[in-house]
Amino acid sequence: MGLDPIRPGEISLAHRGVLFLDEMAEFSKKTLEMLRQPIETGKVTISRVRSTVTYPASFLLIGAMNLCPCGYLGSKSHYCSCTSKQITSYQNRISGPIRDRFDISLSLQSIPIEKNTELVRESSDEIRKRVILARERQYERYGSEICNGRISYETLMKTNNFSEKIKHMIKQMTLKKKWSNRVQIKIIRIVRTISDLKGEQQLSEETLWESMSLSRTQDEQLIKRRNKG
Repeated sequence: MGLDPIRPGEISLAHRGVLFLDEMAEFSKKTLEMLRQPIETGKVTISRVRSTVTYPASFLLIGAMNLCPCGYLGSKSHYCSCTSKQITSYQNRISGPIRDRFDISLSLQSIPIEKNTELVRESSDEIRKRVILARERQYERYGSEICNGRISYETLMKTNNFSEKIKHMIKQMTLKKKWSNRVQIKIIRIVRTISDLKGEQQLSEETLWESMSLSRTQDEQLIKRRNKG
């Protein structure tokens, strides 16, 4: 009896696309940890007894999850019934290394329909044009069709003018937040990308603060307050 051929799974099928994990904390730790290799290398290797196959797996990973098992932590209209221990256990389903690999972490709140219609938003076409221009700036900067998220760290630092003040601000925030090297590099990539989207050649302090705000700081503070209570 022949062995079944190794076929590409969801990670490989998401190559050059988006891999969306809804209710991310409900996935097993083993499944989530398997994402570490493709996120870093853009490839996934599957090993069997008699063969090993490597598939391309360069994708945009998007994950969504609640802050607690009941889903009401931070809600303005419902009461969270979870204990501090349950909340911590639920949050720990996503390991630190996996969290570090997310460039942006946001806490979203529900918005009433009537208020949502009043918000000023760019159209999808306008956003698309800005993204195209930002990518063209990056292609020109690096001399090939590669973006800030994939360029090597050495090339990123060599081709971008990071002022001493910007470097000092990142260093100070790193000491305060105890960021890993991966998080620091992530912040630098985000700063450069936001600047490209704005059409700015120089990196500003305002853009740096904006990039550092795109983190899970609000969630962490909310959970800490709940744990103290």
